[in-house]
Amino acid sequence: MSPRPRPSSGALDGAAPDGRRPSVAVIGTRGYPSYYGGFETAVRRIAPALVDAGWDVTVYGRHGAVREDDPARDPRVRTRTTRGVESRSLSTLSYGLTAVLDAVVRRPDAVLMMNVANGFWLPLLRLRRVPVIINVDGIEWERAKWGRAAKTVFKLGARASARFADALVCDAVEIVRRWRDEFGVEGTFIPYGGDPVRELPVEPGLTHGGYALVVARFVPENSIVEFVEAARRIAADHDVVIVGSTGYGGELDDLVRDLAAEHDKVRWLGHVSDDDRLFALWQHAGAYFHGHSVGGTNPALVQAMFTGAPVIARDTVYNREVLADAGVFVPPEPAAIAEAVVALLDDPAEQQRLREAAAARAEAAYTWQSVCDAYEAELRRSLRR
Repeated sequence: MSPRPRPSSGALDGAAPDGRRPSVAVIGTRGYPSYYGGFETAVRRIAPALVDAGWDVTVYGRHGAVREDDPARDPRVRTRTTRGVESRSLSTLSYGLTAVLDAVVRRPDAVLMMNVANGFWLPLLRLRRVPVIINVDGIEWERAKWGRAAKTVFKLGARASARFADALVCDAVEIVRRWRDEFGVEGTFIPYGGDPVRELPVEPGLTHGGYALVVARFVPENSIVEFVEAARRIAADHDVVIVGSTGYGGELDDLVRDLAAEHDKVRWLGHVSDDDRLFALWQHAGAYFHGHSVGGTNPALVQAMFTGAPVIARDTVYNREVLADAGVFVPPEPAAIAEAVVALLDDPAEQQRLREAAAARAEAAYTWQSVCDAYEAELRRSLRR
């Protein structure tokens, strides 16, 4: 069989050594297409875009973690599943190792790695002279949800990533700075993207601009406890909608369940997997509280901005970087959260100003097209190296 033609899109001088279409393996997510989290959302967009740009793309994943019948699935994206240990502490490491071992045998032209916990396995790819670009995600070793052992693993994985990766992708400018200061390496800033949203109907029983909304995984660093306390005050006069859960039960789920049982105006919807329903909740909220305190560019915040949600955010360097002047910032204190939310719910004019500012900011800085182009350019550079 004759070699396939060199791609004509992307950086023109970044082809595979023999002139064929270059190949890339994506490692570190639950697979394609999957809807678990931010990495999976990114891969659903990046993988088909790389195929369009002239790449052969293989995404590694886990058995039972993808939607094989997803109508949006691009059949041109190849998938491979490997085995691992299904546990909170070992799943990333074990699935990452088996995927890397498979890639070592198959030897793609480049690897796009997600999650610094997989940094331990980069020397295996280096031995095979396979360049690796790694998305380092947030500062995982500072997340309250992890115990001491997990934090140590993430920190050591970060050191390995800094040493053995060919290039680092950071989803926030602040993350670039942190890696420069702590590990002495320079990263490339590529954020997450979002999609414009058509006009959607209001959730039954709610009114446009009349309710407060929070969308978050129930972990301490997402200000869930603080918002629950604030919601007791907000719910005296306004509807409150809570989307999310821990995923495995526990004290935070019980706390939110009790709140919903105590107040008629509080709705707990749990995890919402229907994108249109989630987008509609953002689109018609009068105040969306974003309480995430760690990480970089948060995918949920970016998508909320595309819907035109009026955002009240926990005051962090990351949230300020994403929102700029398109949000209201508050400390993680129940009284301050409640005061800001109630004030916004009672001010339709300010809601409209924030809606327009958020949508404009998202369209200017966080489109998926610009994100995918940046990843493709970084992979082309890896081939030239």
